[in-house]
Amino acid sequence: MNKLIIILIVLMVSYSSSYSQQKFSKNALNTINILFIGNSLTYTNSLPKLVKKSAKLKGIEIDSKMIAFPNYGIVDHWNDGRVQELIASKKFDFVIIQQGPSSQNDGRKILIEFGEKFSNLCKLNDTKLCYFMVWPSLDNYHTFDGVINNYRDAASINNSILLPVGEVWKDYIDSTNNFEYYSSDRFHPSLKGSQIAAKVIVEYLLHE
Repeated sequence: MNKLIIILIVLMVSYSSSYSQQKFSKNALNTINILFIGNSLTYTNSLPKLVKKSAKLKGIEIDSKMIAFPNYGIVDHWNDGRVQELIASKKFDFVIIQQGPSSQNDGRKILIEFGEKFSNLCKLNDTKLCYFMVWPSLDNYHTFDGVINNYRDAASINNSILLPVGEVWKDYIDSTNNFEYYSSDRFHPSLKGSQIAAKVIVEYLLHE
């Protein structure tokens, strides 16, 4: 009898392991869908395409849609109403929101209050909200800590995923005194800056 019980347990464990491997393999083949919501800091250098390329190097397939317009903040996107329709379609695994540096109190307030609206909508539609932390212009580099703190606080308050691109930028610049992540206009990202942003997004989004 004891021998029979042992055989049954072994068979159950073997089946469970096989099922888990099949389930993992199936999930590994799935494409991750991302909605990018932002402004020129997102569409410069086609960041979503760079994210897809960076993920593919890790064997991960990504499809994405981008809603981004010049000088838009998340309040503008919310008031337009288009993003609500897209999120409600339940097509996206992640929704990444981005606005300007937001180092001042008004920017912080928008990040938190409208971030909460996005967060609640994402929860209703089985997706995860992410904050794409950006950076200030070079002329306002002294406000960088405020940018980092406000994005970090907003993500924490709204129980969202933080993609700390700005923090990675600042660590690199402060340690090397090299400003190559900025383009010639001293605000938008250079191609290398966008490539670094894509790498950070993939690493923090997919926990690789």
